[in-house]
Amino acid sequence: MTKLIPLLLGLAIFLGMHAFSRNRAARANLIASKGEPFYKMFYSLVSLLGLSLLVYGYSFYRSQGLIPVWDPPRGLAHLAFLLVWLAFILMAAAYLPGRIKARAKHPMLAAVKLWAFGHLLANGDLGSILMFGAFLGWAVYARIALKKAERAEGIPPGAAMVGSSRNDIIAIVLGTAATAAFALWLHTLLIGVAIIGR
Repeated sequence: MTKLIPLLLGLAIFLGMHAFSRNRAARANLIASKGEPFYKMFYSLVSLLGLSLLVYGYSFYRSQGLIPVWDPPRGLAHLAFLLVWLAFILMAAAYLPGRIKARAKHPMLAAVKLWAFGHLLANGDLGSILMFGAFLGWAVYARIALKKAERAEGIPPGAAMVGSSRNDIIAIVLGTAATAAFALWLHTLLIGVAIIGR
């Protein structure tokens, strides 16, 4: 179980920093005492440290041998692929105001939830369950925190500006291209796991 320690530390640092940023009172207090430039630098450095440790930890864990928990049916891998494709589209839509962004309200968080849930379906080992389960839990928490903050500030639900339908088409094209790139090449290069022919 010691092979999971770097992964767990990375998750705690990376997601802990992001959870802290959702706590508006704590964030405001830090900015008030140290200044906004310090907060931005602190947030960036801690997030980078957590992400680096997370990537290393997951790679180290896989190199030491997976800890099986359950064996997902092969069909779930196809469902996971579909969910990840939708996640990439939502990720692109987060920067392209359109109907997709307006309907999703917070498309980046929706993308993280779909990405994490899809990977939970396709991976039955303990390290993957811990990592993707943690990201799914964080995304749910962040969405609830945002909803409470918007309600407190009197922002009506679905108040995102609707842009052109052209942006939706661009988001779909970009999301599809990113999915194809990961399936054919990047997932194997970055994670060491082939999607095609898995």
